[in-house]
Amino acid sequence: MTKRAAQTISLLLAGGVMLAGCGQGGQTAAPPPGNAAPAGFDDLLDRDQERETIWNLFGAQDDPNVNIAVSKYIWVATLDVLSFLPVRNADPFTGMIVTDYGVPPGGGRAYRATVHISDPALDARSLNLSLHTQGGGVASPETLRAVEDAILTRARQLRAVDARL
Repeated sequence: MTKRAAQTISLLLAGGVMLAGCGQGGQTAAPPPGNAAPAGFDDLLDRDQERETIWNLFGAQDDPNVNIAVSKYIWVATLDVLSFLPVRNADPFTGMIVTDYGVPPGGGRAYRATVHISDPALDARSLNLSLHTQGGGVASPETLRAVEDAILTRARQLRAVDARL
């Protein structure tokens, strides 16, 4: 066996021993006999048994589609209204949509948008929109209001179509 192979095997064995020790810390010793358990001792035992480990990442979790806390109508309407902007990042679990710069149809100025949908209700308070121009400035309040109104109007249209089905 070469020196390099022996080193690799040793490293793998050491890593395995260290990893095996990771799951052993969840046990809490019982109080010595004859001594009263400190207040809340049972709570500490329960909390230790529910402790998170790296292995919890791979276990069965709740269905992530159930835990989405954003309005699907505002989400789809935002992507529809801002379809002229290239999407850089969209995360339906946090409700964030970040775009790159794009020029609206018939417009001459490039915009970039950051949208946060914070609630599952179809409500104006659920929509937080930030528009920036390519020069680094913030878009005018009138432009911002017009885009918000367009998104909310489109969201209401989508809900109305859904209600008819």
